[in-house]
Amino acid sequence: MRIAHIAPLYEAVPPRFYGGTERVVAYLADALVALGHDVTVFASADTRTRAHLFPARDQAIRLDPAPLKSDLAAHLAMLHEVRRRVDEFDVLHFHVDLVHFPFFENMARRTLTTLHGRLDLKDLPGAYLAWPQFPLVSISDQQRQPLPFAHWVGTVPHGLPADLYRPVAAPAGDYLAFLGRMSPEKRPDRAIAIARRAGVPLRMAAKIDTADASYFHCHVEPLLGASDVSFVGEINDAGKQDFLGNARALLFPIDWPEPFGLVMIEAMACGTPVIAWDCGAVREVIEDGVTGFVVRSEDEAVTAVARLPELNRARIRRVFETRFSARVMAERYLALYRRLGAPGAAASDGATLATA
Repeated sequence: MRIAHIAPLYEAVPPRFYGGTERVVAYLADALVALGHDVTVFASADTRTRAHLFPARDQAIRLDPAPLKSDLAAHLAMLHEVRRRVDEFDVLHFHVDLVHFPFFENMARRTLTTLHGRLDLKDLPGAYLAWPQFPLVSISDQQRQPLPFAHWVGTVPHGLPADLYRPVAAPAGDYLAFLGRMSPEKRPDRAIAIARRAGVPLRMAAKIDTADASYFHCHVEPLLGASDVSFVGEINDAGKQDFLGNARALLFPIDWPEPFGLVMIEAMACGTPVIAWDCGAVREVIEDGVTGFVVRSEDEAVTAVARLPELNRARIRRVFETRFSARVMAERYLALYRRLGAPGAAASDGATLATA
């Protein structure tokens, strides 16, 4: 099957540091190539992929040092090129929210659009009502709740390459980990409070967006003075292996409707349990008492830290392999391509995993 993946241009595919959507596109494209499909990725030129690459921009927008940039112009130029080459593909798989809708109205049935972000925003219902013909994929069932009327054709959880991280049977560190963004909705302040009450050191690896700098300086930085909390900044995939693999657990104390939470399965790939707040899609990712603990208060989180020895790290890794590998993700998307009637689908590798 000839498949085009159209990625956002904000980060490389995969990102050098923090980044979710572009990371998932990278893993999905490579997994589809491994399954024998002809895949092209439209992304920035600093992308690393086993697929064919169309470089839509010289580098990812976030790390581009140019002081003035137009993300809108860059994405429109990329969509123009996709439209020009549309006959080269059986499926156009978009990962750019809904910006492509006006340009592909007359071929919506050849497209699949995975929505990677939150959908509880004021202007979205009107837009999805205006373009109901586009088949949509959610990354969790919870993500759909603000737009129940939309043209959902499946739910496909994210996946990671099985060999990206290795399981750690006996972690070398004695700390809890926080990995993500330093933003109010990720609640790094809550992670610090939990770790201190549990009496366990906390290591924090996080991106600080310009929009979140004030929050970090006012609400988080003052809490970093003691030796029991350390902040190491952003880390790459290589750094995540040791950071997550050697932790007692990952703290995921979010305070927003997280549509998935990629860091949870990164921890699981290392065999590391997750202590996660009961919010967003957490219960679709974490099996309470098996791959971690789902909590609703700081008291419950502190108790969960004490219960970590109850969990089996080898079993956590097995759950990851069964539910959240990149191959499983790719097979689920292939099943959706078939349901759309994509040309060449019958000649694919025969995977038939169902989607929700």
